Amino acid sequence: MRILDSKGRLFGKLSILDLGAALVILLVIIGIFVVPGTSGTSTIAQVATKPIEVDVIVRGLSVLDPEALLNQFQEEKKTNIIIRNQPAGQLNIKTVNALPRRIAVPQPDGTVKALEDPRRETAYSQDLIMTLAGQAQITDTGAVVGGQKVKIGTTIELEGKNYNFNTSVIQVRT
Repeated sequence: MRILDSKGRLFGKLSILDLGAALVILLVIIGIFVVPGTSGTSTIAQVATKPIEVDVIVRGLSVLDPEALLNQFQEEKKTNIIIRNQPAGQLNIKTVNALPRRIAVPQPDGTVKALEDPRRETAYSQDLIMTLAGQAQITDTGAVVGGQKVKIGTTIELEGKNYNFNTSVIQVRT
């Protein structure tokens, strides 16, 4: 008995083309279900998250009652963040430091002193340094919060119950 007959069948019963098609289908099924690999997931998703602290500076925030805003930060302890117009989750408000408004005043002897700004309108303009804390993915190119890279100079929009303003990152600590 011959292995292949004149019509290309194995042992006179099974076509080689049918056998090849069945083998291809079997390999595809094994490839999809048994060895799924990493398709559909980003490389960032495989990086472990670590605690991060981000210092941001707020310059010239116009607010009628700065003390009420500082108290709101102390009570809420969380803020929504938006990076590059994309919501990036929430971060904890760790500390908020109000910076005094100063003005350079020349002295008669030629030196310059930094004194508190006496103008009334500066009472409604506030400078702040805030420390935000949360979880981030640390990659070779920096920290990633909510799918967005956070580096010095990155603009982060803070949004809460009754505030929405932009800040600039001045320090990133992991």
